[in-house]
Amino acid sequence: MLGSDLPASLLSDMDFVRQSIEAFYRFEVTVPAPLPLPQEAYYAPRRRYRAERLLDFLQEVKHEEGDRIMGITAVDISTTKDGYEDWGILGLATLDGTVCVISTFRTGPRDADAPLWKKERATIRLGKTVVHELGHNLGLPHCPHRGCILEDAMGSVSTTDREYTFCDDCLRTLMETHPDIVVPHPVPPWPQTTPVGP
Repeated sequence: MLGSDLPASLLSDMDFVRQSIEAFYRFEVTVPAPLPLPQEAYYAPRRRYRAERLLDFLQEVKHEEGDRIMGITAVDISTTKDGYEDWGILGLATLDGTVCVISTFRTGPRDADAPLWKKERATIRLGKTVVHELGHNLGLPHCPHRGCILEDAMGSVSTTDREYTFCDDCLRTLMETHPDIVVPHPVPPWPQTTPVGP
């Protein structure tokens, strides 16, 4: 995890993050002590952190922590995308690489007084984003199939709500390239229908 004074909601979601990873990938998941956010990644004009700089930071940390590393934070993160110099995102990964970073900032309300269904939806969105970014690390680009967990969010967090698992094409590719890492018949730890309000 990245950041000091991490919200309790993020700490409590780590078990679900582990379940999400283990449902799709044969990774041994460990959760080391939180790391402070690197100041060189802070983007003062928008009061958020540049994701690519966080990836650079995590790449250095990886040598001490394991073969792959995922940074999860509650602060807003951004990157340059589609002509936008500073575009807010859920996550960013090195394609066919070993590091990724994910933020809960855009997943939805997680504070104690938020309705339960909204908190559940935010947690599920986090789990799906984790699986999505790890898919990029394993070489998958964004997928054109609606509902595939590798579908491009296209600037909207609600895209994750229709995602469930890999499409047949993405799963086939992963089974061909990483048969020792990918679970051949993943069973996601989330329902096929995303929780909604009353």
